[in-house]
Amino acid sequence: MSGQPPLHQAHGVTARTLRSNFTPGSTPWAMRRAQWTALGLTEADLEKPKIAIVNSSSQLASCFSHLDQIVGPLKDAIAAAGGVAFEVRTAAPSDAITSAGAAGQYILPSRDLIASDIEVAVEGALLDGMVCLASCDKTTPGQLMAAGRLNIPTIVIGCGYQPSGVYRGEAVDFEDIFRFAGHVNAGRMTVDELGQMSRCAVTGPGVCAGMGTANSMHLAAEALGMALPGTTPVLALGPAMWRAVAAAGERIVGLVEEDVRPRSILTPTAFANAVTAILAVSGSVNCLKHLQAIAVEAGADVDVYRLFETLAPKVPLLTDVKPNGNTQITEFEAAGGTLGLLRQLAPLLDLSARTVAGGTLGDAIDAASPIAAGPSAADTPTAGGLVVDENVIRPLDKPDATQPAIVVDENVIRPLDKPVATHPAIVVMRGSLALEGAVLKRTVADDAPLAFRGPAKVVRSRDEGVAAAKAGQFQPGDVVVLTGLGLRGSPGMGLTSALMFAIDGAGLSASVAVITDGQMSGLVNGGLVIAEVSPEGAAGGPLGLVRDGDLIAIDVNARTVDLEVEPGELAARRAALPPLAAPAGCGWLSVYARSVAPLGSGATLGGR
Repeated sequence: MSGQPPLHQAHGVTARTLRSNFTPGSTPWAMRRAQWTALGLTEADLEKPKIAIVNSSSQLASCFSHLDQIVGPLKDAIAAAGGVAFEVRTAAPSDAITSAGAAGQYILPSRDLIASDIEVAVEGALLDGMVCLASCDKTTPGQLMAAGRLNIPTIVIGCGYQPSGVYRGEAVDFEDIFRFAGHVNAGRMTVDELGQMSRCAVTGPGVCAGMGTANSMHLAAEALGMALPGTTPVLALGPAMWRAVAAAGERIVGLVEEDVRPRSILTPTAFANAVTAILAVSGSVNCLKHLQAIAVEAGADVDVYRLFETLAPKVPLLTDVKPNGNTQITEFEAAGGTLGLLRQLAPLLDLSARTVAGGTLGDAIDAASPIAAGPSAADTPTAGGLVVDENVIRPLDKPDATQPAIVVDENVIRPLDKPVATHPAIVVMRGSLALEGAVLKRTVADDAPLAFRGPAKVVRSRDEGVAAAKAGQFQPGDVVVLTGLGLRGSPGMGLTSALMFAIDGAGLSASVAVITDGQMSGLVNGGLVIAEVSPEGAAGGPLGLVRDGDLIAIDVNARTVDLEVEPGELAARRAALPPLAAPAGCGWLSVYARSVAPLGSGATLGGR
């Protein structure tokens, strides 16, 4: 992608030749003036930094329904800082709504569509920077992928989580709707009861109120240095969100002037910090493929899966935000949020990593830490009176709106020496059934068995699996194998969450294991579930060769998952498989299936 022009000196002050400003008299210069003058831009505006506001807005889901309200105040903040803002739109996929069509196959491919939407609008117009309004699961990674790809100054704003409600005197949120739908299938809850609960669970806009993929990726954006320190997670449309919007609008113009680009921030060190943070909160397993995709787009030499393998034994669980435990996301925010977590993790982090705030991660942590007791300014006379450190006590015209002092509540975000748990939160599994890896999520309580061996029960779609669970076809001790849902076989990596909840509804989550090449929702937790098996079954991976009754052995501590079938038998089964044909047609899923790279490359559209 085209880069920024070099710095030059103007009137003794360092200035930037903006890539959005063309040679006077040229055809692009004339066309741009004609179009933008019609939009109301002045002569002075035409010379200012041009900033994209990337808005994944939609009225299809509450995840995105508030984003349009943010655009106006953000434009004003950018204008006040000396820039000109242009709103651009992208696809807005919601796991809750967009998953209805094609058995959830549109969800993951929408991430890459978002990145390409941004490329077309921002790179096509040669804008100078962008502020991305991050909301539901795929928007944050898609926006960060675009930032790495385009390598222009970028800030991500986590636009907040939704307020939840109360049902029959008990707190209820969107995760509960997922879970109890499985109970209806098993006859343990009525349709009317689930309907009433559904009407209470979400009481405002924003992402799911738990440590699912959305909040996990908002947290990851801050840990990577791509969101301003102290801005995640926040309540959607709450005061903290609006402070973050104002600060991002001001800061993005500074990033353009300073030529601070994403690839200087998205370094291997930054990815190690983000992985550490995700492990410490037992974040969504979807973060593995998303962080890997961001690394690929940013040209960072990082194997995110190996980072999770290496760091998992060293990073304790410091909090138990739902669905991992009982802590609410509101409590996590009040206890210090992501910046408070990073402060607790400081000995395990590389504090020299840069952030979009302009300094290092260590600077951000220090700036937000309570001031140590010592002599007050009033006790420090000087010849001219008091000496005020304006980095600590800001002047009226330069308030610190983004980073108040963080007082970490260690009952919620524990110190390293007093963790909630010490077992790895996310485990990368390998073995004869997952030659290139798979992922397993462990809860804080982690009451799932650590070793499991049993006969396979094979299903080839989530609907077939849900029907089998409802019909009582799974028995304690079974290993349920759901295959054919991988990147190419689905195509798009279908969602398998409905099967997990059907098994939970049948009361079997503690007594059966589940293995799939599909993806789980970030809100799914509980039971022994191994997902995203690679290579996928439809492309000739061992998972597609499993037959009913085959013995499968799982050892979580050894991080192995093995199919106990003789190699000769597997070779015969593989020889009998028809080759996976590339889907024809011009539809997005067909294009995706023909272009997608393996999970180890982040499932980016880079070919195989």
